[in-house]
Amino acid sequence: MAITSANQLELLQTAEAVAREKMIDPDLVIQAMEDSLARAAKSRYGAELDIRVHIDRKTGRATFTRVRTVTPEEEIENHSAQLTLDQAKRIKPDAEIGEELIDEVPPVEMGRIAAQSAKQVILQKVREAERDRQFEEFKDRKGTIINGIVKREEYGNIVVDIGRGEGVLRRNEKIGRESYRPNDRIRCYIKDVRREARGPQVFLSRTDPQFMAELFKMEVPEIYDGIIEIKAVARDPGSRAKIAVISYDGSIDPVGACVGMRGSRVQAVVNELQGEKIDIIPWNQDQATFLVNALQPAEVSKVVIDEEAGKIEVVVPDEQLSLAIGRRGQNVRLASQLTGLDIDIMTEAEESQRRQAEFAERTQLFIDTLNIDEMMAQLLVAEGFTNLEEVAYVEQDELLSIDGFDEDTAEELQARARDFLEEQNRKALEHARELGVEDSLVQFEGLTPQMVEALAEDGVKTLEDFATCADWELAGGWTTVDGERQKDEGVLEKFEMSLEEAQHLIMTARVMLGWVDPAELEALDAEPEEGEALEGAAAEGAEEA
Repeated sequence: MAITSANQLELLQTAEAVAREKMIDPDLVIQAMEDSLARAAKSRYGAELDIRVHIDRKTGRATFTRVRTVTPEEEIENHSAQLTLDQAKRIKPDAEIGEELIDEVPPVEMGRIAAQSAKQVILQKVREAERDRQFEEFKDRKGTIINGIVKREEYGNIVVDIGRGEGVLRRNEKIGRESYRPNDRIRCYIKDVRREARGPQVFLSRTDPQFMAELFKMEVPEIYDGIIEIKAVARDPGSRAKIAVISYDGSIDPVGACVGMRGSRVQAVVNELQGEKIDIIPWNQDQATFLVNALQPAEVSKVVIDEEAGKIEVVVPDEQLSLAIGRRGQNVRLASQLTGLDIDIMTEAEESQRRQAEFAERTQLFIDTLNIDEMMAQLLVAEGFTNLEEVAYVEQDELLSIDGFDEDTAEELQARARDFLEEQNRKALEHARELGVEDSLVQFEGLTPQMVEALAEDGVKTLEDFATCADWELAGGWTTVDGERQKDEGVLEKFEMSLEEAQHLIMTARVMLGWVDPAELEALDAEPEEGEALEGAAAEGAEEA
C-alpha cells in the first residue's frame, strides 16, 4: 500500500477517533503515526539515515524528509546522517556547523510487515499517552476520598473501578473483615499514586487515619471552611478511634460541631467505618492537658513529661488503671499515637513505691559518702538535695534553712562533700591517664575528670577525637525505627549533659583546632537563649501538671 494512494484525510479521522476513545490529545496520536511511518521508511532506505515524517494537521498529507547535520570532520560518526562543512557548502554555500540540511524523499510503499510494525508503534505510543494521562489525573487527587465500583477480588485485594482507571484496595487496607461483591459501591481514600512500568498504580485505603479525617471534612462544614481544624487522628480500624479538634472561633464548640445534632454528623462517619467508635477530643497546646483529654474516659491524677526523652508518665488512681490502659492496651495506644509520645501508666501506689525507692537510694548515698547518720541524710533528701555536688557547692544559707543544721554542721558537710569529690576526681584522672588520655583533652574547659575518664573508656583520648564526635554520641538521643522509638546511649549521658551542651563543647573543640570559623560558634551561642526560655516554660507547665 502506498501512502500517496491512501485517503490522506483518513489519517486525521483515525487519529481523532483513537484520541476520543482513549481521552488523550489527538496530536499525540498523529506524532505516533509520524514515528511509525519514519520507522517504516528507515527499513526501506536504511536504518543509518535520519528519516523524518511530518503529517499536515489540516490536509493529512505525509511528507518524508532526510535530514543531514553539518558536523566538524573530526566528530563525524555517521556519514549517512552527517556532513562535513565542505560537503555542505557544495549543496548550500552559506551552510554553517550545526545546521540541518533537509531533502524530501519519495513516500515508501507500506508492505504487510511494515504496516504491522507501524501499528505496534502507534498502539505503544497511545498506551503510554493514556498511562501518562491517568497518572497526571490521579496524582493530584492523592489524599482525597474517591467513590468507585468493585470490579473483582484478587487474592484478598479488591480492584476498584474509579472512572478513568482502576485502583487497588489491598486486604490490609480493608476494615476488619469487610467483604465486597462485584458492582458494590465503595468509598476509599487515595493513599498513594505511583508511576510503574505496567502503568500508573492507584493504591486505596479504608484504614488510613486520614480517611476518617476526610470523612469528617465532608460531614462537618466548619472543618471544610477552616473554622475547625483536625490536629491529630489515631485509629484502631474497625474498633476505636480518637480525633483531636480545635476551633478558631470562640463561639463554636469543636467537639459539639463534630458530633452534630443528636450525633448525626459523627454517626454518618461511624456508619461508613463499619461501626468504629470515635472519641472526639478537644486539642490543647499544653501537652499535659491534651494527654488528660486523650486518655478519657479514664481519670488522671498527675502527668510528668520528659520532653528530651519524648516520654510521659501518667499516674492514675488504682481503680482507673484498667480503664486507662483499655482492652488489649487500646486506649493508651491510641492516646500515644495522638500525642506522638511514649506513655507509661502507673498507679498511685506504684508511683509511691518508686518515690520511696528513690528516697532510700539518695539517703544511702549521703550516708556512705558523707559519713552521717540516717536522720541527717533523710533531712537532706527531703529538702531536695539529690547529689554530692549540690551539697558541696550550694549556698550555705540553704543548708542553714534545714531544721537542726547550724553553721558548723553546714561547713563540715560541705567540707566532707568537697573532699570526697576531689578524691573521686583524682582517681578518675589517674585512670584516664593510664588509658592514654592526652593533656589537650584533660585541660579542655567544660569536661570534668569523670567525663574525661568516661570518654577515655570509650576510646576518645585526644581533643581531635572529641571534635569528631556527634552531639548525640555524647548526650544520647532517640531514633525512630519501624515506627518505634529506640534509645541511643550517650557516653556522657549519665552526667546529665544535654544535646545543646554537647553541641557547644564539640563546636568549641573544632574552633580551637581551626576546623570551624569562630563566627559559627557565636551563632550557636545566640540560639540557646530562646531555647532556654522555651525549656523554662515547659518545665513550669510540667510542674503545674
